[in-house]
Amino acid sequence: MTRTKALSRRPLSRTSVLRMVKSRADAAGLDPSRVCCHTFRGTGITAYLENDGKLEVAQYIAGHADASTTKLYDRRQELVSQEEVEKIGI
Repeated sequence: MTRTKALSRRPLSRTSVLRMVKSRADAAGLDPSRVCCHTFRGTGITAYLENDGKLEVAQYIAGHADASTTKLYDRRQELVSQEEVEKIGI
């Protein structure tokens, strides 16, 4: 964006994007050394799929040529429910 809040035709550099991501992570109380642009990519893809999004559409949005790449960013299987933890029975 320009100083007047208009969209610019100039793309942001990768380092500028990363700097902004780390700054926002720090402001949110997260460890900036553990956050990168792919953190947000994974969060976005997972949130989309959790809200009944289709894998094929997520693939298109992410610009992936193959759905298996998009699946790598899907973190839904990483969530463990309290019910599953209680099955441990220690």
